[in-house]
Amino acid sequence: MIRMKNITILEAGLILRIVLAITMLSAVADRFGVWGAPGSHQVAWGNWDNFVSYTQTLNPYANQATAEILGGIATFFEVLLSLLLLFGFKTRLAALGTAFLLFFFGFAMAVSISVKAPFDYSVWTSVAAALLLANIGKTAFAVDNRI
Repeated sequence: MIRMKNITILEAGLILRIVLAITMLSAVADRFGVWGAPGSHQVAWGNWDNFVSYTQTLNPYANQATAEILGGIATFFEVLLSLLLLFGFKTRLAALGTAFLLFFFGFAMAVSISVKAPFDYSVWTSVAAALLLANIGKTAFAVDNRI
């Protein structure tokens, strides 16, 4: 096994899986008010309506109903991909899906808000991490290892 100082590639993959999953689940939690009410310290949306408004900002040609659908689709995939990553099931596919989802989120931020916005929220770093995870192969404590 290749060792990077005191951590193996398997362990690094585990860390990437967990961090990417928690990052997306934290965003989902925010849009349902888990981290606090709108306007609270460190809360981006605080409720679904504010999240849909933000979705509409990123998709300026979408009306309210379309933004609701886009927000629902994004939320569904964030939860699904996060669970796959947490359990290490279909890790490569989940990591590629995560990279794809985050890339389009970052692109929409860059076009609709500013080129700087996805850098401020480390979206491109998360895309790179997901692509790295997709290419690592096996990771520690993964269902994939048992199949």
